[in-house]
Amino acid sequence: MRGTLHHVEIWVPDLDRAVASFGWLLEALGYTLFQSWGNGRSWRLGATYLVFEQSPALTGDEHDRCRPGLNHLAFHIDGHDTVDALVSQAQQHGWSLMFPGRHPDSNGGNYAAYLENTDGFEVELVAVNPSEPD
Repeated sequence: MRGTLHHVEIWVPDLDRAVASFGWLLEALGYTLFQSWGNGRSWRLGATYLVFEQSPALTGDEHDRCRPGLNHLAFHIDGHDTVDALVSQAQQHGWSLMFPGRHPDSNGGNYAAYLENTDGFEVELVAVNPSEPD
């Protein structure tokens, strides 16, 4: 376990919107709700968990992925069909497809989709080729 990611904490401007978008996606990927408190939620998969918090210490009210800091989270997805299914459901949960003219984008030879939620957070869904190791 040494050196593996323990958790990532992301401060969000609106917890309800984060729960609607990230909660749906993470649960679709096999994460389960891990912690819940007034200003935050976390979801866990294995030993790693992701935290979304609307902290009272926020100094701004919007995320800009093009500024220093977090640009996006990328997730391994079980195959092309699952990527496509998630993309087709995403809009119902606060996500929009980025770069629709280039979807599915080839990221280093991978089948991938890029989604952005209402608050400007980006995720990349990368199809895992079953014949290659993770």
